Amino acid sequence: MDTPVLHRLALNESPYPPLPSVREAMQRAVEQAHRYPQFHPDDLTELIAAWCRVTPDRVAVGSGSVGVALQLLRAVVRPGDAVAYAWRTFDAYPLLAAMVGAHPVPVPLSPDGHQDLGALLAALDHRTRVVVLCNPHNPTGSLVTADALSAFLRQVPPHVTVLLDEAYVEFARGTELPDAPALLDAYPNLLVLRTFSKAYGLAALRIGYGLGAAGLVQRIRRQQLPFGINAVATAAVRASLRAERELRLRVDTVVAERERLGRELVSLGWRVRPGHANSVWLAAPDPIDEGAAALADAGVQARHYAGEGLRLTVGSRSANDAVLTALAGVRLRQDASRT
Repeated sequence: MDTPVLHRLALNESPYPPLPSVREAMQRAVEQAHRYPQFHPDDLTELIAAWCRVTPDRVAVGSGSVGVALQLLRAVVRPGDAVAYAWRTFDAYPLLAAMVGAHPVPVPLSPDGHQDLGALLAALDHRTRVVVLCNPHNPTGSLVTADALSAFLRQVPPHVTVLLDEAYVEFARGTELPDAPALLDAYPNLLVLRTFSKAYGLAALRIGYGLGAAGLVQRIRRQQLPFGINAVATAAVRASLRAERELRLRVDTVVAERERLGRELVSLGWRVRPGHANSVWLAAPDPIDEGAAALADAGVQARHYAGEGLRLTVGSRSANDAVLTALAGVRLRQDASRT
C-alpha cells in the first residue's frame, strides 16, 4: 500500500494559504460569478503596470506565466523556427515549443547546475526566434548575475526574443541580482516573465504577466484569450498587492527556511549548492534516487529527476524537518554499508 502524501513539496508551491484579506476579496468576487470578467484584462494590466512603475502598454497578462509564454511563442514563432533553452529546465518549455510547431534546442546545463550562457549563444542561428533563461533557474536555483545577463543580452541577435523567466525572483537575495525591468529600454527583444503563483501563493488562480517593449507586448496581446482572466483572480491580485508587506514577511520566512534546510543537509553530508528559489537542489553523484525513495516512504512528495537530481520545495518547518529526517536516514544507511 502506498504511503499517503503528508507534505507536498514537488511543485514549488507556497506553504501558506492566501492571507485573510485576500480570501475576503476572493469571496466578494465570487458573489459576482454570474457576471463576465473584462473582455481584456485592462484593469489588472493597469494595476500591475502601476505596481511595476511602467506604462500599461508594457504589460501583458495571461493564465499564469506559462500562459504569457505561450502567447509570446504564438506571436513570434512560425512552424519550423527554433526555440533554445537550457536543459534541464521548467518542463513546460519543450511542450510550449511543440504546441507552436517549433524545433526545440535544449542546451545542457554546466556541471555546477548553471545555465551555460556561452553554449546558449552558440546554439542561436537564423532559425532561432526565442531563447529562454530562467532566473533563478528551475530546478537548480542557480542565478544569472546582473553582469552576466547584460553581457548575454548584448550578444543575442535582434531577431531572437529573450524570454527571461523570473518566476522565483522574489526569493533571490544579494546585490548581483539583475534589475531586469530596467533593461527593457535597451533591449526591445526582451520579455521579463513573472507570476503570482509562487511568492504570492495564488497558484490555483493562474495569473502571470510579462514586461516588455510596447511593440513586443502589442504582438503578445493579440494572442490574449477574450474573457480569459477571471474576476476572482483579479480581486486576489489586487488584495495581495495591498498586503505586500505581510507577503514579504512570508517570503522572508521561506528564504530563512531554505537556508536552514541547506545548512542541515550539508551537515548530514549532502552537497548543496547556493540556491535562490523557494527550493533546494540535490544532484548526482549524491544518492538522489535513494533519497527520493526515502522521502516517498516518509510521505514527502518531492520532484525527482531519476539519476540527475532532486528538487525539494521549501515547505513549512515541520515539512522541512520531515525531509531532514528522511535524508539523514539515507546517509546513515550509506555509512553503515561502508563499515
